[in-house]
Amino acid sequence: MAKWTPKHEAPEPLEGPVVATITGLTLLWFVLFLAQLPFYGWYEDHNHEWWVWTCLAGTGLGLIGIWYVRGREAAIKRTQSE
Repeated sequence: MAKWTPKHEAPEPLEGPVVATITGLTLLWFVLFLAQLPFYGWYEDHNHEWWVWTCLAGTGLGLIGIWYVRGREAAIKRTQSE
């Protein structure tokens, strides 16, 4: 079997305000979680309580993402200053 080889070089990754983007989206997940809490009984009655917990999971994963991208940005700045 022939080994797969790329036909062209991969493009450079897009860079932007990664920390701000991840922080903003994490905040959005948390706001959605808080907005749904008063209606938890309705969600439970209609078997949609997973919507609430999905927002909380998104918040938790976003916090991990913030920690990750802040470390990544710090590592990029360290290598650029050397």
